[in-house]
Amino acid sequence: MALAGVLLAGCDASLPKARVLPGPTDPDGTPVDPLDAACRGQPRDPGRVTLHRLNRAEYDNTVRDLLGDTRAPAQDFPPDDHGFGFDNNADVLSMSPLLMEKYSHAAQQLVEAAWAKGTLRTCELDPATPEPCARALLQDFARRAWRRPVTPGEVDTLVRFVAVAKQHGDAPEVGVKLALRSVLVSPNFLFRVELDPAPTSTAPHPVSDTELASRLSYFLWSSMPDEALLKAAEAGQLHEPAVLEAQVRRMLADPRARALVDNFAGQWLYTRALDFAQPEPRYGFDEPLRQAMRQEMKLLFQEFITGDHRLKDLLDADFTYVNDRLAAHYGLPPVGTDAMTRVSLEGHPERAGLFGKGALLTVTANADRTSPVKRGVWVLEQLLCKGPPPPPPDAGGLAPSVDPTLNIKERMRQHRADPTCAGCHTLMDPLGFGMENFDPVGRWRVKEEGGAVVDPSGELPGGKTFTGVVELRAVVKQDPDLSACMTRHLLSYALGRGAEDADRCTVRAISKEAESHGGRLADYLLAIVRSDAFLQRRGESPGGTKP
Repeated sequence: MALAGVLLAGCDASLPKARVLPGPTDPDGTPVDPLDAACRGQPRDPGRVTLHRLNRAEYDNTVRDLLGDTRAPAQDFPPDDHGFGFDNNADVLSMSPLLMEKYSHAAQQLVEAAWAKGTLRTCELDPATPEPCARALLQDFARRAWRRPVTPGEVDTLVRFVAVAKQHGDAPEVGVKLALRSVLVSPNFLFRVELDPAPTSTAPHPVSDTELASRLSYFLWSSMPDEALLKAAEAGQLHEPAVLEAQVRRMLADPRARALVDNFAGQWLYTRALDFAQPEPRYGFDEPLRQAMRQEMKLLFQEFITGDHRLKDLLDADFTYVNDRLAAHYGLPPVGTDAMTRVSLEGHPERAGLFGKGALLTVTANADRTSPVKRGVWVLEQLLCKGPPPPPPDAGGLAPSVDPTLNIKERMRQHRADPTCAGCHTLMDPLGFGMENFDPVGRWRVKEEGGAVVDPSGELPGGKTFTGVVELRAVVKQDPDLSACMTRHLLSYALGRGAEDADRCTVRAISKEAESHGGRLADYLLAIVRSDAFLQRRGESPGGTKP
């Protein structure tokens, strides 16, 4: 049985044992996966994505690419909420009066700075007849900022600011700058607008080419389409499979694809959370170590974007990036530099893959001790998509009366002895125990601080056993639900909405397509952008009823 299957059952000891029944087969008798059989011939609902406000990272990247401004003004905006693990989920990206005020202030500063540098003055404004230059300038700027062609009426509305400025005795450039600011506070800039020809129809329809260009650029770059992508969209070519694939591969080779590292992997792999980790001083954790751990995770994932590695190999990649400080922390040979350097992990299998990385081990620990629960839940939620239900209200931590000379596995037995906790801890704890050789900041250890010998063995519901992190990651990597779970997280991020139960057939199809093409990260990304969920959308009936 799949690991995820036994884990799911492990959270409810009262479930009756299921009888093993013959599964579906093809006409020739070949067994067929039950989910594949259920998905055959089923229409794929692309879902409905809420009007998507740019989050802080997307805003900063967009003004960088639009205006060349790298000051990151959105860092002064209120924090974005999260949904389904990501801060680009449209359903939680609300708009408040404070945020609108911040947008207005940022627009003024951005326009003034860009005007002073001359980046917006593509023609000279004739004081006597400024309209022709103003029209050309504003049409080009609005097209790029709104990520689509603009209509003559929209341009007329912008050019009227020049006449308003003249009526108040101001120079034409005052009116042009007002118009530029209005572009930057328009919903067409602040939101990724997608229109349904029939908003109350639940029939799927393709997104337009320019809408697809924005979906693609904000997925891969967290930013606006560049000129090459926008021109392909305006030519009506982006839905052509060959053109779409060529654009994806071009964009992944661009430095802007580092946004996948910062914004997708940073949240999926919890790298961002490292900024808030505060281990107790006795562990020797400091800012240089934090920075090295963060860079290690970023460089590792970056190589999976550009290199020829299967995405599943994140679990046991036999290389990493360290500097002298991180190498010493890990017990690896020094590299002779403070710069992050790629090294082989031959002879150090405990450090291979995600489970041996200090960043992940630190953020899934407590400040003063390890947490098998946090580490186990991370594996369940981020790799197998089988997160346990919330703990009961009266659930607590380790009881202070427990003998501190016992190792953490012995101390955790109390949870499994409590009927209200036993089911979930039986599935969470063993996964965390497999990483118990790592202390709260990821240093290797064979004894806990109290002197007890570490016991990194675990037994999963169903009887499967392992000892240590090397065997643990082999168990997880072999689980058939791993690919679908990675797909689910990628799809949620790509669409800006949660991939839910209704998407299981879509997730299944994307996962199988990606693995059939080699299982690299690029294969997953291409399978997603080819899917109906990415290429289509639908409206919603007045009562909110979905198909």
